[in-house]
Amino acid sequence: MDISSETFPKNVSKALADGQLQYAMTETGPRFIQKRSKARDGLPEFDALRDQARDIKDHVLEHLDIYLERYEAKVKDAGGHVHWADTADEARAAILKICRGVGAKMATKGKSMISEEIELNHYLSENGIEPVETDLGEYLIQIRNERPSHIIAPAVHLTRDQIEADFRKAHTHLDPKRDLTEIPALVEEARTVLRQKYFAADVGITGANFLIAETGTSIIVTNEGNGDLTQILPKVHIVIASIEKIVPTLEDASTILRVLARSATGQEFSNYTTLSTGPRRAGDPDGPVEYHVVILDNGRSNVLGTEFQDMLRCIRCGACLNHCPVYQAVGGHAYGWVYPGPIGSVVTPALVGIENAKHLPNASTFCGRCEEVCPMRIPLPRLLRHWREKEFEKHLQPSAMRFGIGAWAWLAKRPSLYRKATALAARVLTNQGHGKGRLSKVPFASGWTQYRDFPAPQGKTFHQLWKERRS
Repeated sequence: MDISSETFPKNVSKALADGQLQYAMTETGPRFIQKRSKARDGLPEFDALRDQARDIKDHVLEHLDIYLERYEAKVKDAGGHVHWADTADEARAAILKICRGVGAKMATKGKSMISEEIELNHYLSENGIEPVETDLGEYLIQIRNERPSHIIAPAVHLTRDQIEADFRKAHTHLDPKRDLTEIPALVEEARTVLRQKYFAADVGITGANFLIAETGTSIIVTNEGNGDLTQILPKVHIVIASIEKIVPTLEDASTILRVLARSATGQEFSNYTTLSTGPRRAGDPDGPVEYHVVILDNGRSNVLGTEFQDMLRCIRCGACLNHCPVYQAVGGHAYGWVYPGPIGSVVTPALVGIENAKHLPNASTFCGRCEEVCPMRIPLPRLLRHWREKEFEKHLQPSAMRFGIGAWAWLAKRPSLYRKATALAARVLTNQGHGKGRLSKVPFASGWTQYRDFPAPQGKTFHQLWKERRS
């Protein structure tokens, strides 16, 4: 498993120095925020729906075994097959066995974060099966040999000039004099190239936004229609999803869908919301001959019943990324694995170990915007704080930080000394500000002041003001 979360500080430095990345993030970030705000304001019951969606997922997580068993039974009733995978290795092996069973040489893929998590593309390629991403953003990062930098917009870090250069490099069979300066031309070229792949594929692999226990149905949400072509045209359709994607009924799914698109892209509903239940039936005009669902655990069951269980409510809308000042500054690749942003900083330590992702819980200003916009009301700042506590318990923090925290704790336990020390520090820093209200340099805080000024203290300390007010 290729993880670079351990080098997050270096990844951040590289991202901040990347001019093209900074331009791309500046151009796209505000759009998501504006669209989400407009969509939220246009639905008076939006917050009530968030409460309902949270309660639905909490109920499922408390009875997950029951709903998983019910889902499996319904899939079998519809003529499909369910494969259980505790680990990424087991999931990959199950998918390869299905592909080899039909002699597959090519597999088209709809967008799936789980397939990224288990590194499915690389595995299929090693075993003689060509994987082809059909989501435009995923296709772009596939030809660049990259990971997604965003949960719903995988190529948000790329500029139009970069995409044009990548297409010319990858599509050498096309006219080198063709005009690719406009977005419609880029989209049309991708459509033309991918359309041939849909008809050539033996297997179609999709993720799932929801698995419906009531009916054995899988639901995917897309804006390009690629998911439909991926699952209808090949003779085998494989759905890969993690255990927490279960919801009890179609009505429950419709409730969550009403907050999903609004939170993700600012749409009332995505262009395509596709329901699949089993293989082709007698009389069906199209559809796969075989229907398989691979359900992955990969450490998620270890989170149930812990202080981190709330993270399993996530519906991968990306709203927390769009509103996070840290993500907007450094992009997704800096986080070093599949899931970036605030939710990634919670999920990654849970799945790969805090030892391999100790920097991520600290990649937050604790401004609370992520929790404020989360459609599932996941308390992300609280979960990040829990991971920081785990990091401290395991002595994973740098020695200088541990020394500093220890020194502060020692001082805080001595109130009289603490008040004198903070009053002295406030006076010194106020004088350094020279009336400007900000400091360009602060001892032991060069990591902050290298990129921004530090607010200078304004007069008295909190303790001094509190004492005056009480008297």
